[in-house]
Amino acid sequence: MTDKVVVITGASSGIGRALAEKYAAEGFNLVLAARRIERLEALKEKLSNVEVLPVKTDVSIEEDCKHLIDKAIERFGKINILINNAGISMRAVLEDVETEVLRKVMDVNYWGTVYCTKYALPYLLEQKGSVVGVISTGGYIGLPGRTGYSSSKFAVRGFLDTLRVEYLRAGLHVLVVAPGFTASEIRETALVADGSKQGKTPRNENKMMSAERCAAIMYRAIKNRRRKMIVSFWDGKAIVLVAKLWAWLVDQILYAVFKNEPDSPLK
Repeated sequence: MTDKVVVITGASSGIGRALAEKYAAEGFNLVLAARRIERLEALKEKLSNVEVLPVKTDVSIEEDCKHLIDKAIERFGKINILINNAGISMRAVLEDVETEVLRKVMDVNYWGTVYCTKYALPYLLEQKGSVVGVISTGGYIGLPGRTGYSSSKFAVRGFLDTLRVEYLRAGLHVLVVAPGFTASEIRETALVADGSKQGKTPRNENKMMSAERCAAIMYRAIKNRRRKMIVSFWDGKAIVLVAKLWAWLVDQILYAVFKNEPDSPLK
């Protein structure tokens, strides 16, 4: 696999970092994108068995995404896999949240996926490669207190499902993967009503799936060219299935679960 190239956004922590470590272990060359370039540089030193290109990238900025893809091609000449993993969450009810928060979440989660995919697409088509979008269970069902987050993940799912059909005859592999609750920094960096960071997770991270476990599952799904993957069971496959059968029941369950979080924005 030494000639294979994977581009991973949001690679400085959580699932993105775990994916970088997994693909390095499998012999892929890496192009790693994140805003925190110092973390990417440190990760590069750790992954010394393969070539690693860190690129400082804010995926909400179109020119940054174009620069990321240009640097990948300049260094390696091709892209086999693009994993759109960069993401941000939020925690506030709609009546309280500043609209700029909703816009920022959409810029990162949705437009970041669109920009990177748009500029990588010609190279992915050349390789009959894979484009991956990381959403969440919140991309299938609405999570109360996460209006902007869920809507952005629904949008990513719609974008990639459509892309799959558009390039059905071109050999492009498109995977939409939805992890459930996974231990990462996403809840610490989640935006609250005024746009500041939440700072402290409201959940017990130790009881969640590890980022490494999630990355291993995603790796197999990409390798097997799966179309869709809901990673976890109880907070993933099960609740999405129940939502199709008894939507009213899931509404009640979700409200109760998120209402009982510490400092819940739900009233």
